[in-house]
Amino acid sequence: MKRGKYYITTPIYYPSGKLHIGHSYTTVAADTMARYKRLQGYDVMFLTGTDEHGQKIQRVAEQEGVSPQEYVDRIVAGIKDLWSLMKITNDKFIRTTDQSHVETVQKIFRKLYDQGDIYKSEYEGWYCTPCESFWTETQLVDGKCPDCGREVELTKEESYFFRLSKYQDRLIRHLEENPDFIQPVSRKNEMINNFIKPGLEDLCVSRTSFKWGIPVTFDEKHVVYVWIDALSNYITALGYLSEDDSDFKRYWPADVHLVGKEIVRFHTIIWPAMLMALDLPLPKQVYGHGWLVLEGGKMSKSKGNVIDPVILIEKYGLDAIRYFLLREVPFGSDGVFSNEALIQRINSDLANDLGNLVSRTVAMIQKYFNGTLPEEKLAGDPDDDLISVVTGTPSKVEELLDQLQFSTALSEIWKAISRTNKYIDETMPWILARDEDKKPRLAQVLYNLAESIRIVSILIQPFMPETPLKIWELMGVCENCRSWESAFKWGKYSGTNPVRPGNPIFPRIDVEKELAELEKINAPANAAQNIPGILPQVGIDDFAKLDLRVARVIECEKVEKSEKLLKLKLDIGIETRQVVSGIAKFYKPEELVGKNVIMIANLKPAKLMGIESQGMILAAVYGKDEKLVLATVDADIPLGSRIS
Repeated sequence: MKRGKYYITTPIYYPSGKLHIGHSYTTVAADTMARYKRLQGYDVMFLTGTDEHGQKIQRVAEQEGVSPQEYVDRIVAGIKDLWSLMKITNDKFIRTTDQSHVETVQKIFRKLYDQGDIYKSEYEGWYCTPCESFWTETQLVDGKCPDCGREVELTKEESYFFRLSKYQDRLIRHLEENPDFIQPVSRKNEMINNFIKPGLEDLCVSRTSFKWGIPVTFDEKHVVYVWIDALSNYITALGYLSEDDSDFKRYWPADVHLVGKEIVRFHTIIWPAMLMALDLPLPKQVYGHGWLVLEGGKMSKSKGNVIDPVILIEKYGLDAIRYFLLREVPFGSDGVFSNEALIQRINSDLANDLGNLVSRTVAMIQKYFNGTLPEEKLAGDPDDDLISVVTGTPSKVEELLDQLQFSTALSEIWKAISRTNKYIDETMPWILARDEDKKPRLAQVLYNLAESIRIVSILIQPFMPETPLKIWELMGVCENCRSWESAFKWGKYSGTNPVRPGNPIFPRIDVEKELAELEKINAPANAAQNIPGILPQVGIDDFAKLDLRVARVIECEKVEKSEKLLKLKLDIGIETRQVVSGIAKFYKPEELVGKNVIMIANLKPAKLMGIESQGMILAAVYGKDEKLVLATVDADIPLGSRIS
């Protein structure tokens, strides 16, 4: 039964080359919501696409010796292939070079001009080409773009302007009357305090210094500013101002625009003001999520620190990657991507918790009842508690997903999985199986396990599209027991369908071996020497946060079952520290004792192979063979001396 209509969008992506795992983050989140709403019975429209105009596209195409259209055609094909690989279920894919989009943007521009919301003047100010953003002198940070930190250009040209300042009071009033319009709250406060209240200036909305854009129909030496072009996609994709505007009438306004935090400003100031000028309803919500960062910096192709999602999917499967993206970081906050965190999630949550639960249950049903459970079932402790936890989970998941809290929703599902695993330990089916008189009780226990797994498998569908199908095949879950509504009802599993034992749905991974392989795959190459490029600049305040100390190795030994790790005891003058370091291939333990090394003393402790490491020693890696040499101190310097 249909519950209503639901329209969700991602930003349309700039085709700069191969997408990295950070780009996939937004789209997987939007896809999860679209799948969830469809399962609930909503009529869903899920839109994504590509933003293909602008000065930076023209420059890149010129550098590659092709036309801008040829360049974007090539890149967009790769984006579509990636979304297909990730099983993104978008209902529409819009390109801003689509003729229908171009024509509607021209109509929008003309409409705003005719009614006086766009006027001609001259622009002089700062422009960031990578971000396609205009900035005032006061908005620059150290003379650079406040978003990406790169150089800006002083631009002076004839331009058309949108009367953004005209809508300042209406914007403030809308935010006051609709407190959930910008989420999370921190983004709303940033927009109000940093941009709206200081005063909105009219926005330059055309360019004459390049040609790769949508021409202004009544003044063709001008092209439409790329953000006016790009933001309009949310309504042009629905047929706004076209002969067939049925989708626009059906789905607009959008329920939520999912965007990265760096473009919240465009979506919550420029876009609402445009809609107000067009006399159209505003989207119900703009949700600005955080970044997935790598080693303290935003993923960026130009920085050489991107993670290829195709490689990860090929190695670990789609659902493992989707699970990690949605589980590891609370949606809205920044999070750190690391290979180690990914593998730990796969081993702990997917292989140990979920995969092992399914495998054990299938194996016991097969072993004790030849694959099918008898009809007779008995109740009794601790069944009531298990049933209460599992049946209480679906409503919690719905409430959290409606708030876009993907990580917390998955956490609730895993609580049910953990409770089910605990139930095995409480009931000990292998003990019940020894007594023929306890076979009915054994059947009840295994039924409760199977029914718990059935409910869990339904709840993970929006997040992990492939895993439920594997579970249903192994468990013999019938088709009429798989609906979203059935997850709210206990007792739907039919034990008469035979289980089908098979391979584990998530095999365990050898952590150390896998990390070594991933490091080789993802390490950015720099010519023959394999020397990494310079990282983004940091200020003196950032450097001062590192507490570098002179330390002496007083003990050293190999870590058992590891070819890579050594465990060192370091004297730093005021205390001794234990540090685990991956240098066993380059140094024997006895070679290190007595050496004065440099360590980071205020690094947060971490566990490697179950051993706590209370800092890090510094080393240089160089050459094709990745040789390693420790940074040491030769002079007789007191232990614990700070290095600055």
